[in-house]
Amino acid sequence: MKRQKEDEIITFLRNNIEPLEDSIYGRGYRASAYLTDGTFLPCVLFRNSKLIIELAMRRFQEEQKPECRYYDIVKTFVAHGNCINDYDIAKVEKSRYAFPGSVMNQIGGETSMAWTGFAAKMKDGRFVGFGTTFCFEFFDMPDEYSTDDIEEIVNHSYVLETGELRSHKVSSKHPDDYHKAKIFRERPFFECYMDKL
Repeated sequence: MKRQKEDEIITFLRNNIEPLEDSIYGRGYRASAYLTDGTFLPCVLFRNSKLIIELAMRRFQEEQKPECRYYDIVKTFVAHGNCINDYDIAKVEKSRYAFPGSVMNQIGGETSMAWTGFAAKMKDGRFVGFGTTFCFEFFDMPDEYSTDDIEEIVNHSYVLETGELRSHKVSSKHPDDYHKAKIFRERPFFECYMDKL
């Protein structure tokens, strides 16, 4: 595999990946990556490091008071999450698990406490159920579909194993037949910070 240079990776991300805007962490690019040893990571979020560094410095300064949990704040920034070095990446490509921005903008609000459930209507008319506990960067997908097959989002709904679409009233409780739903969940991902991005 031909290794991409940092500038080639950045150019690919900017030209081929729709950015995900975040008011706290800044613009992110959701892609897949091959590491230099050939390992494939299907879900990687690329960002510039400036905003996360500034946030960490601000939080460290704010929390140095004796009554605060300074140790836990530092731990969150230095020993939490999945992070890969930019120099360990050989090649990037589009991720099959990143919803387009137009789809993400249709997802709205919690369905129940710490849970957002929704269905996606595919171009062939079939519904697929999705759910997450707050991570919207990447979602598992049925093998027969890509994220480009999503035509519309139906919020606060779920899909039974039979394919039947059901409405989920916004509340703290799931419907009685919710255990019969087929739900594609959020996927874990890695972050990669590139100062030139």
